Amino acid sequence: MTTANAPATARFREVTDANGRVYRVGETDRDIMGRPRWTMVLLPWIAMMGISICEYAFGAAEETLHDAHGWSSTNIFWLLSVWVFFQAAVAFPVGQWRESEKLSARSAMLLGALGAFLGFLALSHAPNVFWAYLGFGFFGGTGAGFVYATSVNMVGKWYPERKGGKTGFVNGGFAYGAVPFVFLFTSYMDTDNYTVVLDWVGVYALLVVGISGLFFKDPPKNWWPDHVDPLQKHADARTARALQKNPPAVRQYTPAEARRTPVLYLMWFCLLCTAGVNIFGIAFQVPFGDDMGFAGGIVATAMSLKAIVNGTGRGVIGWISDLYGRRQTLTFVCVVLGMAQFGVLWSGSIGNMPLFLFFSMISGFGGGAIFPLFAAMTADFFGENHNATNYGMVYSSKLVSGLLGSGMGAVVVAAWDYEGAFILAGAIGLFSAGLSLLLRQPGREGPRKVAPNPHPISRDVEAETLTEPATEPAVGLTEPVHREVRRA
Repeated sequence: MTTANAPATARFREVTDANGRVYRVGETDRDIMGRPRWTMVLLPWIAMMGISICEYAFGAAEETLHDAHGWSSTNIFWLLSVWVFFQAAVAFPVGQWRESEKLSARSAMLLGALGAFLGFLALSHAPNVFWAYLGFGFFGGTGAGFVYATSVNMVGKWYPERKGGKTGFVNGGFAYGAVPFVFLFTSYMDTDNYTVVLDWVGVYALLVVGISGLFFKDPPKNWWPDHVDPLQKHADARTARALQKNPPAVRQYTPAEARRTPVLYLMWFCLLCTAGVNIFGIAFQVPFGDDMGFAGGIVATAMSLKAIVNGTGRGVIGWISDLYGRRQTLTFVCVVLGMAQFGVLWSGSIGNMPLFLFFSMISGFGGGAIFPLFAAMTADFFGENHNATNYGMVYSSKLVSGLLGSGMGAVVVAAWDYEGAFILAGAIGLFSAGLSLLLRQPGREGPRKVAPNPHPISRDVEAETLTEPATEPAVGLTEPVHREVRRA
């Protein structure tokens, strides 16, 4: 491994547990990047807010785009589907490029910022819908995918011992960061000023994502925080509960090894169902509210509340999953997501504005919470070293769910009206709850706990030479038991 990730005075050793999983201990976050690791929660969160506009505020711009360009509503909904397709499509290759060190986290973020900027330019200046598909759908979607894949997976690498709440917090920025722009697009933007508005929104995304991305940095492979003993995980009460409910992966699965586990495909299909329902709500809640006779301000408020709850719910649900278990929390969220679709349909049909706002928020909560749960669960199941690639495989289900939720959603609405579409969406949400009951961590049979190895093996990282086993805890020693490894 190269020596660029730590200063010359940083010392570390590797310890191995009874399952053979290796933990790199001894280096602090400041040793590695010169600043505390919470900055690698804050900066990804800011970047996620920068790209949230593309998906969560898009529905609010639909009417203006239709009037300004003359594009049909079906073309505009398929435009969102193309964006979602490419946003999800790049997650796997970006993960591979980053983990093979062909692409740094900083470079990925800068490319993402440029793509998001080009996407908004295409929305404002495209001469026809084809160029909008190319500019916003391809370049904008790809750019957002670079940012999303890099930001979400960064958190699990820096917080391997308690990743749920922090992953959810970062993921939440992808939703509520769009709230001001929902009101901007519905209340201010029109056919006279849409080019100026969209151009400046593109500049905003470019600066927010680009500046945040300049400070991105990955920890070394197998890194574990210095203050948590990886073989004696129960010293801190919060960490102990999180690790008991969501035990670390039994080993670091490579993408090829993860593909040989049935649970990967089950996770892929479960996310396909839930993400499709979420995207359907994003795309059709505003048009449905308009058709039900609600005022434009009410519809914008409903969409904004949906985005706020969608985002804040991601952080809350991540924290809850640390306390009660990732899989159990996912089942609850899927039930909520499914039932909320029936609630939105019912409240809109009877013209009850308070209930419409309430069920819109509940739908946003369920639709947003699924993403951090799957992101954290992927690391729980397959380890952190290859999480960018492994989660890219799971997240690739959004390739299909984007087409089903927005593009095919338009087809279903045209054929069955909103009633049939929302009923179908609710049924799919409940079906995904049943699928979630089948998810199990690979390599760990039932609830059996594996006792840690009391004599872990330490290895010389550079020479891969075994040394004498430790007779004292490997973490927190003032006098190292094993030979120190200095980074040049």
